[in-house]
Amino acid sequence: MAKLSLREFQEELARKLSDTSGATSTRALLGLQSGAELWLIDLAESGEILPVPALTPVPLATGWLRGVANVRGVLYAVSDFSAFQGNAPTALTSDARLLLPHAKFGCNSALLVSRVLGLRALDDFEPADAAADPRPWVSTQFSDTQGRLWRRFDPRKLYTDARFLDVAA
Repeated sequence: MAKLSLREFQEELARKLSDTSGATSTRALLGLQSGAELWLIDLAESGEILPVPALTPVPLATGWLRGVANVRGVLYAVSDFSAFQGNAPTALTSDARLLLPHAKFGCNSALLVSRVLGLRALDDFEPADAAADPRPWVSTQFSDTQGRLWRRFDPRKLYTDARFLDVAA
């Protein structure tokens, strides 16, 4: 059996989930934690997820831009998703992960998150009775069976947000 890269494995998994369900977004979402917030991202919208590699700081950049990372010869600007939103910076623990953007977004901006929480079924959530979230990259809010609030992440809206694109200090 031939070896697959992590990206090929994730794309194959997303394809299989899509084939069996008819629509990836209704069956499988990826759960992420960024600081104290819980997030859901559609597998069709997510790219590769990997442990945090060495980060090279970028002088004169905003504090939430943690640096650049070389991933198989491609440079990614690494943004701390929690710190960008005004929360505490993400600790670089063994649980921290980089979420690389899906190729369809055409950007090299990786998000640093606290941890990946695995696949979640949308059927396990109820619409939340929460106030509307002002952040444009929050498309919907849900509650799980334990009453925890989850936010559905729209990466396209984040990657085109003017404040996100302005990394100058």
